[in-house]
Amino acid sequence: MNWLAFSETVVTLFVIVDPLGTVPMFVALTAGRTPAQRRWAAVQAAATAGLLIAVFALFGRILLSYLNVSIQSLAIAGGLLLLLVALEMFRGRSGEVSGNVNIVLVPLATPLLAGPGAIAAVMVLANRHSDVAGRIGVTLGVVAVVAAVAVILLLAGQLARLLRPAFVDFLTRVLALLLSAIAVQLVVDAVRALIVGAH
Repeated sequence: MNWLAFSETVVTLFVIVDPLGTVPMFVALTAGRTPAQRRWAAVQAAATAGLLIAVFALFGRILLSYLNVSIQSLAIAGGLLLLLVALEMFRGRSGEVSGNVNIVLVPLATPLLAGPGAIAAVMVLANRHSDVAGRIGVTLGVVAVVAAVAVILLLAGQLARLLRPAFVDFLTRVLALLLSAIAVQLVVDAVRALIVGAH
């Protein structure tokens, strides 16, 4: 195994994924759920994000080339999905989503955890370490980050039990505003990159 590839992947992905920054969003999105449902959502979100990142690490360039899709297009799509979730949160309907699947896939797994930045970074790392040892290092680095994300989100579930419903409702509205700003920024950055790339 290539330990340089492993360490680069762990450090880069942990900074981009920013699981600590996702904790308030996780608490707000899972406010109406039982502790068991929160734990399951945490594990599912981390695993889904990790699987998505690993797939793009191994097959990302092939997949995007085959579909004729750019990273910027992926970023715009992620931003629009995130904006829809932010609007639902602002209207106070995030707790009405039935089951864990919706919040696990969007926005937790993607684009909050496995966003365009993480996908692009892991594709660059996989390209830089293209031999077998390098690919193993990158893949195990993704697994290590996923494990760290899962632990952090599991602890966030415990934090959720200590917060009053009124505070969580207020927090949800504030985070909805921030989430919509993140969504717009994703789209703006992608459009700017497309314009720069066209010149």
